[in-house]
Amino acid sequence: MAGAIEQLEQTIHDPKDPNPWLALYLDTSVAMNQKAKASFLVDVSSRSRQFLFPLIRPFTRLFICLFQVLKIFVPNRLTSPWLLHRLIYVGLKYFVSPQANLLIVRHMHIGSELLGFIARNTKGVDVPLNPLKPKTLADLKENVFLQHDLNIYNFIINLNRQLKENGIEFQAKDELDYCPVTDGEFDIEDMPNGWFNVLDLESAIELYTPLYQLFLTDSDFWRACNSLQLDETVALYATRLVGDMRFIGLVNNRHPIVPENILGAAHRLMLHGLAAECLHAFLVQRKRQQQKTQDADE
Repeated sequence: MAGAIEQLEQTIHDPKDPNPWLALYLDTSVAMNQKAKASFLVDVSSRSRQFLFPLIRPFTRLFICLFQVLKIFVPNRLTSPWLLHRLIYVGLKYFVSPQANLLIVRHMHIGSELLGFIARNTKGVDVPLNPLKPKTLADLKENVFLQHDLNIYNFIINLNRQLKENGIEFQAKDELDYCPVTDGEFDIEDMPNGWFNVLDLESAIELYTPLYQLFLTDSDFWRACNSLQLDETVALYATRLVGDMRFIGLVNNRHPIVPENILGAAHRLMLHGLAAECLHAFLVQRKRQQQKTQDADE
C-alpha cells in the first residue's frame, strides 16, 4: 500500500469535482511537516472516519457518563495504568491505521522537543526534563501517555517556580538554541499495516477515552483532559521566546483556567495534536532561517 504522501500526490485533480483533501495537502498557508500533514489528511478522509466514527461517538460518550457516575462512589478504585497502556498498545497494533499510529508516536517526540526548546532558551532557569522518544508502538506500554501529561504540568510548575524564586521574568536568552528541535524525520519504525489496521485516529481516541477514565484515578483523568488546553500556554512560551506571536491565532485549545466538558476530549485531542505539529513546524522554519543567517555571515 502506498504511503500517505504517495496517495495524495497521485490524486487526480478534476476541476468539476476537486478533492478537498488534495487542496488541503497542497495548501502551504500553515507550516506543517509534509509526512505528518499527509498522514492527517489520509486518516480523516478514510472510510473509518466517515462511517464508523459517527456510530462510535454516541456509545463512547454514554460510557463516559456512566463511568463518571461510578467515579463519584469509587474515584480511585479499579485503576491500573499498567493495564490501560497495554490495552491501548494492543488496539493500536492490530486495529488502528498506520497513519494514525505514526501521528501518535510522533506526538510524543514533538511534545518533548517543544518543552526542551523552551527550557533551553529561557533565561535564568534550569528545568528538569523527562523526554519521551518512543521508536515503536511497544514503547508506549511504559506509561507513556500518562507521563506525557505529567511532563507538561511538571514543566510549567518547575519553570515558573524557578522564575519566581530567582525574581526574574520570563524572557529569552540572547541567542536562541534550536538544537532540541529536529529538522527532519524522527527515529520511528514503520507502523503495523495488517488487514484490520483501518481504524482512524479520532475513532480510536473516542474508544480509548472511556478506558482512560475507567483505569485512571479521577484526578489523573481530569488532569489529562485539562492538559489539552495547555496548548495556548506552551505556544505562548515558545512564541515569546522567538519574538513572533502570530502562531497563537492557530491555537484552538485555549483558556486553561476554564475547563472544558470532558465529553469533547477526543476532538480536543485531535486539535491538540495538530497544534503541536504546527508549532513544531513553526520552530523548524525558524531554525532554518537562523542557519541561513549564520551561513551568510560566515
